[in-house]
Amino acid sequence: MIIAFSAPRRYNALMKKHAIIPVFIPHLGCPHKCVFCDQDAITARRVPVSGDEVRETIETWLTTLSRMDLDSVEISFYGGSFTAIPMELQTEYLRIGYEYVSAGAADSLHLSTRPDAVSGPVLDNLERFGVQTVELGVQSFSDDVLARSKRGHDAACVYEACRLIKQRGIKLGIQLMTGLPGSTPEKDIESAGAAASLRPELARIYPTVVLDGTELADMLRRGEYEPYDFDTSVRTCAEMYKILTGAGTEVMRVGLKSTDLINPGADLGGTYHPSFRQIVESVIARESMERALIRKYGSEEAVGGAGRISAAFGSRGRCFSAMPGYRGMNRKYFAKKYPKLTISYVRDENIADNTYVMIECKNLM
Repeated sequence: MIIAFSAPRRYNALMKKHAIIPVFIPHLGCPHKCVFCDQDAITARRVPVSGDEVRETIETWLTTLSRMDLDSVEISFYGGSFTAIPMELQTEYLRIGYEYVSAGAADSLHLSTRPDAVSGPVLDNLERFGVQTVELGVQSFSDDVLARSKRGHDAACVYEACRLIKQRGIKLGIQLMTGLPGSTPEKDIESAGAAASLRPELARIYPTVVLDGTELADMLRRGEYEPYDFDTSVRTCAEMYKILTGAGTEVMRVGLKSTDLINPGADLGGTYHPSFRQIVESVIARESMERALIRKYGSEEAVGGAGRISAAFGSRGRCFSAMPGYRGMNRKYFAKKYPKLTISYVRDENIADNTYVMIECKNLM
């Protein structure tokens, strides 16, 4: 289990207690303003975070974490393009974080940045302070989508940045967005495949949220941009999730947290949901269970016409709630589509992550 922002997360089958100390760096140094970006409004700050503030944040979290039985603690720099800020400031932040790692109070450093802010000298500095993980805000592997989103770099830059990071033995994280200007579900899914081919250890999938005050919001009002509807957004993210996890990448997040938004009701595109990941995982589980039923009986019609059926499906505990689904959405789906089908759910820690197995299925008299 991982504790971050007071919310648990798990590293696959390891089930170790891992805490993240978040250190937020304002939107400084980024050379571009993407059409979807509202970082200025979120941070509401124009001056760098001081070293004293970084230290205070770490100390405050360590005071709380010291009362927990943890296997590891990670200091993570969030909120900006870390390696795009001046090198002296990067070094100041990293030196402070490394002090805690060297003292044994923390175990690793983690940061996020842009693909075009990765270079040999930058990585030399990160290695100097033992940075273990670098996440790249890739968003898309489509040159057209990147250009329309005003990212300021192309896909070739992304591949080169990933190569340089992997070459140093640093863990690679890739952040992707769906539904950006010029994108389609097919392009988004292709981007997930491209990301998976690079073998990142970590990934995040964010459906585009249209926030007031952004250029994207203006494009929406002018009819120059049309967001995905909620169902399309869920299904696209589900396909991307399957591709990434199937390649052995840990998907750390699907969808924005409520704390990422100043006002969660300000999503003009309607794709934000506080439980987006649970919905995506529920859809994946439902499709897996229904495929198993269809394989056994031959077709949807045969399942519906087979009379009373009792089926049992299993998953490991981490994935268990996805089988009945978010707020019982899968129970309702199967009850409506196959009214003579009864499903029970079994926990089995021997089943792999994100896998849903038909344990038993029989016709009842």
